[in-house]
Amino acid sequence: MPSPVMIQPCADYSPKSCGDAIAALAERFPPLQNIQPGTRVAVKVNLVTMMKPEKAATTHPALLTALTAYLQSRGALVTVGDAPGGTFTKAYLDSVYGVSGMKQTGAALNQNFAVRHADYPGAAVLKDFDYTAWLDEADLIINFCKLKTHGMMGMSCAVKNMFGVIPGLTKPAYHYRFPNYAQFADMLVDLNEYFHPALQIVDAVVGMEGNGPTMGKPRHIGAVLASESPYALDLVCAKLIGLGPEQVPTLGAAARRGLAPERPEDVPLLGELAPFLLTDFDAASADCGIEDFLGGQGFLAKLGNRFVHDLLAVKPRLSADACVGCGKCAGLCPAKAITMTRQRPVIDRSACIRCFCCQEFCPVGAMKARRSPVGDFLLRHTQH
Repeated sequence: MPSPVMIQPCADYSPKSCGDAIAALAERFPPLQNIQPGTRVAVKVNLVTMMKPEKAATTHPALLTALTAYLQSRGALVTVGDAPGGTFTKAYLDSVYGVSGMKQTGAALNQNFAVRHADYPGAAVLKDFDYTAWLDEADLIINFCKLKTHGMMGMSCAVKNMFGVIPGLTKPAYHYRFPNYAQFADMLVDLNEYFHPALQIVDAVVGMEGNGPTMGKPRHIGAVLASESPYALDLVCAKLIGLGPEQVPTLGAAARRGLAPERPEDVPLLGELAPFLLTDFDAASADCGIEDFLGGQGFLAKLGNRFVHDLLAVKPRLSADACVGCGKCAGLCPAKAITMTRQRPVIDRSACIRCFCCQEFCPVGAMKARRSPVGDFLLRHTQH
C-alpha cells in the first residue's frame, strides 16, 4: 500500500499555528517519533534564490522554527541547508539565509560547501552526478519543500525540491544533459531514490501560483502536508492545485517505475483534503501529451502534431515592458539560446530546450512560462 499523506490545517504562520501543525505531524510519522538524542538531522529546504518569506518562493522560517524546536526537544542536532541558484559559497549562502529568514529558526545553518561525486549505477538516467556534501553528515534527511507552480515540471513540491542537492552553478548543466522532460523527471526521481529522505513536509500555508517557482503570486491554501513518500505527497499536492498526474512529469516517472500509484485516489489520506482543493489555482502546467493532440501515425498526422506541439507548447516568453536588460537570462542559459540585442534578450527557438532557467531566475519576472495566444485559445476551446 502507498505511504499515507497527512493533510494538517495550518491557517497562518503564527508560532501557535506552526507549532500545532508540527506537533500533529509528530504524532503520526515514525521518522519524527523515533528521533534519539544526538541524531543528526539535515532539513533540506527550498531556498531557490534570494527572496523574502512573504514572496512565497521559499520554505517559510516560521514552520522551520517549529520543526527545529520539536527536533531539538528530542535531542536532535539540526542543520538546515540548500544549494540555491548561484554560487555555492559561504558569502552567497549567508546572504540567502539572511533574506529568507533562516537565521531566525534556531537551527544550525549549513556551512559545509564541499562538493562530492556520486556514481549511481542503479539510476534510470543519472548514473553519476556531483552533489553538496553536507547531506553526508546527516543520519536522517527531512525534505521540507514549498508548494509552487513550475514552468518545466508543472509543479515544484517534494520531488523537485531534491534538485537542490546539486550545486547552484552546475544546475544548468543538468538541464542541458537531460533536456527531454521525461528524462529530466527521471533524473529528479533518481535523486530522491539516492538520498531517500525519511520524511517529506510541504509548506502549503501560502503557496505560489502563476509564474512560479520564483515570480508567481502568493496564494493562501492553509495547510501543511507530509508523507514518507515524495511521490505520494506530490500526487496529492497536484490534485490540491488542480493538476492531473499527466501534467507533472515526475509523477509519470514515479508511476512507470512502480514507486507511486497512477491516481491520487489510490493514496491513503490522513485528514481531509476536500476543504483545501482549489478549482481556480493558476497552475503553470507542463505541456505533457500535447504532441498527441491530433492523433494518428501517418506522415501528415505526424507533421500536424509537430505543428500543433509548437503552437501549444509552453515556452519562456519575454514581457518586454518588464525587462531591465540585465542579461542574467543570457548568462545562465545552458543551451546558449539567448543573446542580448539592444539590451533585450532574443531567444533562438531552434536552440531553446525549454528548461525555463531564464524564467525561474529572471530577477524582475520579465520571462514568463506561457503558450502563444493562439495556442491558449485553441486549448481552451478544445477542453471545454
